[in-house]
Amino acid sequence: MARSTGTRYGTARLRTVALIGVDGSGKTTQAHRLAEALAAAGHPATYHRNAGGRRWLGRAAHRLGRPDAQGLLGRDAMLLVESVLRWLAIAMALLGCLFTGRVAVMDRYAACQYASLRAHGGQRWERLIRAAYRVFPQPQVTFLLTVPPAEAYRRIERRGTDQESLPYLTAADLAYRTLPESPSFVPIDGDRPADQVAREIRAHLAEWVSVDDEPDEPGPQRYRPWLPGPVTALVPIHALPWTTGPVAIQARP
Repeated sequence: MARSTGTRYGTARLRTVALIGVDGSGKTTQAHRLAEALAAAGHPATYHRNAGGRRWLGRAAHRLGRPDAQGLLGRDAMLLVESVLRWLAIAMALLGCLFTGRVAVMDRYAACQYASLRAHGGQRWERLIRAAYRVFPQPQVTFLLTVPPAEAYRRIERRGTDQESLPYLTAADLAYRTLPESPSFVPIDGDRPADQVAREIRAHLAEWVSVDDEPDEPGPQRYRPWLPGPVTALVPIHALPWTTGPVAIQARP
């Protein structure tokens, strides 16, 4: 498929796209959709959920009678463990895509760890963590999904798979907006139906992903492989069939 080379993203082949934002902003839903859209447009992609283990640690804490991961390990230890686990996840994702040539669609990236440090009051570790994460290349595009903290809190409570406090979500939202990297983020209003959010993300990647803005023709629905089906609610990550590791999404013939 021929592509124009005169775009703001330059002539390089698309390799890495990151979706970041507070919990409940819709990162996972949109990352899956984007990987599918890229594959349908002829760019095989792999979804990677670069989690820091806080959900797993939180469940372990509950089993041991502690309120959360911070209560189990202490704030500093929790942040360091989270930083190491996320570093390993990102490293494995990048290496896998380097060898396979697939596009890496990153559900969370380095900026998520910097924001977590700031939101949890762990700024003293930020310089060290940044030094460790500096080995990772910057994604060609980083989408920052934004939602009001109160809406993010409602979504998290509704899905019922994890817990976050409203003060933490408010602090994390501010942290993302004030990171030194924030001017390079592409802000996406995540407080809209998932179809609209997905369409805007694809529009920013129009060099690689076809975007169909024409109204549906009357009669039978046309087949549009780049346009995922409608989503009526956020799908909890644990309910998806691809949660045990990276998801390789093949391009359709």
